[in-house]
Amino acid sequence: MAAVLDSVRAFFAPVTFTIDMENPSDVVARETLLDRVMGPDRRKKSSEIIRRNRVPAEGLALVARDRDGRVIGTVRLWNVEAGINNEGTPLDALLLGPLAVDGRHGGKGIGSALMRAAILEAKNRGHGAILLVGDADYYERFGFFADKARHLVMPGPFERSRFLALELVEGWLGGAAGMIVPSGRMLAGAPVRKAA
Repeated sequence: MAAVLDSVRAFFAPVTFTIDMENPSDVVARETLLDRVMGPDRRKKSSEIIRRNRVPAEGLALVARDRDGRVIGTVRLWNVEAGINNEGTPLDALLLGPLAVDGRHGGKGIGSALMRAAILEAKNRGHGAILLVGDADYYERFGFFADKARHLVMPGPFERSRFLALELVEGWLGGAAGMIVPSGRMLAGAPVRKAA
């Protein structure tokens, strides 16, 4: 019911934001927004382990800006391997997250607009699937379902019912099984773990 009410509010609300590619000057605003919305323990989540010291997938770091250009929402997607396919080959995919909107701008459709833009951009860039950990009631409207990720696992604790996937290419995750591991570019200057 809450999703329906949010959709109705967003339909009648005047458009007061734009969706844009994130740029280097957005980092402080994005991190402040994430700390405020996600809380102080956000860096302990399994998804964060995958993102740590990595760069988002090319062209897939988006922000919502208010009329004055301030960051009021963010979503990023990350390159991962979603286990292996039936042939034993690592399967490329994206991990979405976090999606966050400034609480003062809730109910305006900003989160939905960020999701639609991220999904479209990922599809246009030729990606096969997107995974995320989140509220099924919210993400099902965008085509994310738990059954597509049923044979995949996150590194560390996660709630199975909240681990969702969307295939951008039909059948992309068919037969996929195993651990989600990062595959994207490392941040410049990120510590490299050496083999013992």
